Amino acid sequence: MTSPSVSASVETAAADPHAPAPPLRKREKGDKLRAYHEETQAKEGVDARLLVRLWPFVRPHAKLVALSLAGLLLVTALGLFRPIVLSWLVDDAGHERGDALFRNGMLLAVLLFVSQAIGFVQIYTMQVAGAGAMGDLRKAVFQRMQKLSLRYVDGTPIGRLVTRATNDVDAVGELFASGALNAIGELLSLVGIVVVMLLLDWRMALIAFAALPPVVLLVNVVRKKSREAYRSIRTRTARMNAYLNEQVLGMAVVQAFAREDAADAEFDEINDTYRIANKSAVTWEAILDAAIEMVASVCVGAVLWWAGVGRGYGGVAVPFPVVVAFAQYLKQFFEPVSQLAGRYTLLQSAMSGAERVFEFLDLNELEPEVACAQPVVPRDDGIAVSFKDVEFSYKRGTPVLRGVSFDVKAGERVALVGATGAGKTTVVSLLLRLYELTGGSIELFGVNLADASPYELRKLFSVVPQDTSLFPGTIAENVALGAEHVDRDAVRRALEIVGLWATVESRPLGMDAILEERGSNFSAGERQLLAFARAIVRRSSIVLLDEATANVDSDTEAKLQAASDELLRGRTSIVIAHRLSTVRRADRIIVFHRGRIAEVGTHSDLLELGGLYAQLYRLQFQHTDDSP
Repeated sequence: MTSPSVSASVETAAADPHAPAPPLRKREKGDKLRAYHEETQAKEGVDARLLVRLWPFVRPHAKLVALSLAGLLLVTALGLFRPIVLSWLVDDAGHERGDALFRNGMLLAVLLFVSQAIGFVQIYTMQVAGAGAMGDLRKAVFQRMQKLSLRYVDGTPIGRLVTRATNDVDAVGELFASGALNAIGELLSLVGIVVVMLLLDWRMALIAFAALPPVVLLVNVVRKKSREAYRSIRTRTARMNAYLNEQVLGMAVVQAFAREDAADAEFDEINDTYRIANKSAVTWEAILDAAIEMVASVCVGAVLWWAGVGRGYGGVAVPFPVVVAFAQYLKQFFEPVSQLAGRYTLLQSAMSGAERVFEFLDLNELEPEVACAQPVVPRDDGIAVSFKDVEFSYKRGTPVLRGVSFDVKAGERVALVGATGAGKTTVVSLLLRLYELTGGSIELFGVNLADASPYELRKLFSVVPQDTSLFPGTIAENVALGAEHVDRDAVRRALEIVGLWATVESRPLGMDAILEERGSNFSAGERQLLAFARAIVRRSSIVLLDEATANVDSDTEAKLQAASDELLRGRTSIVIAHRLSTVRRADRIIVFHRGRIAEVGTHSDLLELGGLYAQLYRLQFQHTDDSP
């Protein structure tokens, strides 16, 4: 594709063959220069906005920050005074003034001690304030994470979300942990050193300042490169965390399929890109440090040369104490310059992390909020749940539910059956308002779900999912999940009902036994029984069972059937099951097929009808003796 500038030049040449060729290279250089300045100004604006957005998290710790900054000013002032005292010591030693030498030596020692003491307080308060601010920021990220819509979470790797609350926040925290905010003191120190050096000897000061332009130019180049490098590091970190999370969760499958070598190769590729990104950042930081050290050495040599032979070129002799003081100031002059360059690389890393954190906090992928939510009041009669022409799709153009309409009366037990992918679990997800409808409406006790608060709405349900999620804590805390306090008597009754009390009681600490990660110290069947106990303790108005007996043995299934009878007695319930033996006692069975309702009726009616349900039933029981 031809660029506009090239097209224009071709047209000009065709119109006037003797016309001089336009200066394309100069024009391109000018365009690149303007683009660079626009990008630099945009980044400076972004950095300023990010720092402003960090302030609400720092504000609760403003007193500590103010104390730290006050200490920083004192340390800076004391640092400016030290070379003067050192020059006095040199002068006293040269003139053999013993008393003055002792007095000024003690003064220098006191200055050093006080500076170190104040420096300790300054660094401590700054880091405490930073830890508090980052704790608040991390809390905000986690709270935002809790409010994300499941549609967004389903399409985002878990490791990427975890990186926002860990690595990216830690990168922002480096502003405080590494003392990057000490750049304020270093800037003030530079200003003070410049003033004192000019007062001591303006000629030597000008020699020192001549080194600043190349340093400024170098910093300007490095700032762009280091920001790009740190952005790349943050992206590679998120990718690595996501991959590691997937591999750890799927370790059993990886080993079962002997896929370790392939996984190693994939990780090596990800790890190499992360290493290369880090190498780039380290390279630019090293270039900046080495260049500043080189410029500083040349500058010190030039100043000493001037002090030593300046008289021979018409200069004025410089007293030796002044040379000593000037050399110290020159050292202190380049220390802040070098430190500011280092702080700047840290700032680039912090701003890259802050960009990603605030980009996450600005996500518009949240659960819907209802301004004036209508209360949903459970009733013992009438219609409890009503689906009206419900349409839904997880991905645009791929409908999962197509015009689904049905009612569930209060106290009725309704079973949803059908092949995998027919839309049964989606019904439960929509009822809990985990996803938003594409079309139609759902009412709960006469209130449209779109007008109800999702948080208050979900308190009306007890859910037993197919895959039980157990959390760190005790058995009692997991069974009483969602309750304001743990009712130990209620937990014990629930465990007795599901037939798990004897197992729990036999363990050390009983109900207070700690569950290992994902409940790995319980079998799959025991974890499912714990989920039933959790639903029994909750005692909500509506019970949702989603394939609750799909992955258990016959003995555990019998316990779950007994628990189901207790759990569902007198309560509205929707039961999803592949095992048709678990839905025989339902008041009604709704058969789903390809996102639509195909049949509705009781177990016996549907068998007599001889349709889809009867076909599914025969397929399950034709080789067993379980059929009636």
